[in-house]
Amino acid sequence: MVGLIPDPASAHPFGAPQQIEVAGEGDHGVRVRWLVGGADDLTLLGIGLGVLPKDRVMLDGAVTYEASDAAALAEAPEFATYLTERITVTQDGRPCQGEVSVADDLAADGAEVLFTCPGPVSTVAVTSRMLTDLHEAYRTLARGPHGQKAVYDATHESVDWAITGSTDTGSHAASTQVVAAVSADRSAVQLAVVGGVLMAFGAGGIFWHRWRGRKA
Repeated sequence: MVGLIPDPASAHPFGAPQQIEVAGEGDHGVRVRWLVGGADDLTLLGIGLGVLPKDRVMLDGAVTYEASDAAALAEAPEFATYLTERITVTQDGRPCQGEVSVADDLAADGAEVLFTCPGPVSTVAVTSRMLTDLHEAYRTLARGPHGQKAVYDATHESVDWAITGSTDTGSHAASTQVVAAVSADRSAVQLAVVGGVLMAFGAGGIFWHRWRGRKA
């Protein structure tokens, strides 16, 4: 790992989530674009990589983001190394080589890693561990071709993405969990409805028998 990582209490993992976008780039290329969630996370990362001084963290763990923080981080070779360490792409178990490109405004436009793979790209595994070394609660919302979506976190670091062809869903475990959760919610609603109908039938039957008895 490059540099020193600040105390986890200094991190801010519960704010706006970071994002990545996966896309094909020619026959052998995969482009992964990363956007930070909160600008102060750039400050924390800069401190962790030794690009910014540690005294930028207050005693209460708070940090104040300055525009110069993003510029300093964007120009630092430590940041480029960090990106290629924390974001990787493999094709059939073979690593793809990454080259970093950082936007002029890192806070607003993020950074990209362009990967060149050994063969024509169809499906690749993209691993992202961005900022989880600052705090394990950091999450990354990801999207890719054909409407694929996934969520990266400290326990779900790798996703298989279909770069070519067509697909209706992403293959990440988190996506499966989301679908399962939705299905569970729907099942719960369905059970509640069925239960309500059965109760209504039961109450109706009791009423009918009582009515018949009184009429008799």
